[in-house]
Amino acid sequence: MAEWTTVISLVVLGLFLILLELLFVPGTTVVGILGFVASLFGIYLSFSYFGSSTGWLFVLGSSVFFAVSLYFSFKSKTWERFSLKSAIKSKVNEGLINELKINDEGMAISTIKPIGKAEFKEKEYEVKSLGNYIEPGTKIKIIKIDINNIIIEPI
Repeated sequence: MAEWTTVISLVVLGLFLILLELLFVPGTTVVGILGFVASLFGIYLSFSYFGSSTGWLFVLGSSVFFAVSLYFSFKSKTWERFSLKSAIKSKVNEGLINELKINDEGMAISTIKPIGKAEFKEKEYEVKSLGNYIEPGTKIKIIKIDINNIIIEPI
């Protein structure tokens, strides 16, 4: 009886760890490798404890159990609670061309080293300096506007 418990526990633990790897920890990590090793060791023990025919039945049963578990894991939508559903629809510094112009003056509201936050016309923007370290509260002006970048320098 202890042999059955050991073999079944190892295979179930291994399959659980493999499912955990597939669903929560993507990539080839220690969790997936441990699951694979535990499953293989459980199957190896089934061959050595119970013989070849029972070992192959255990391989077949483990494969079916894994396939069914994986199928129902995705089908039941249980995992949707763990996934991000919101999407970012805005762009960085959206609408820059219309509101800001070269030589507009503003104030650094965070440390800019070389990227930080600044305020122009009572709105906050992400800005980039030309490598200068700029302290918060420093007056700045826009020297260039690209599609996603506002290049500034201290006044």
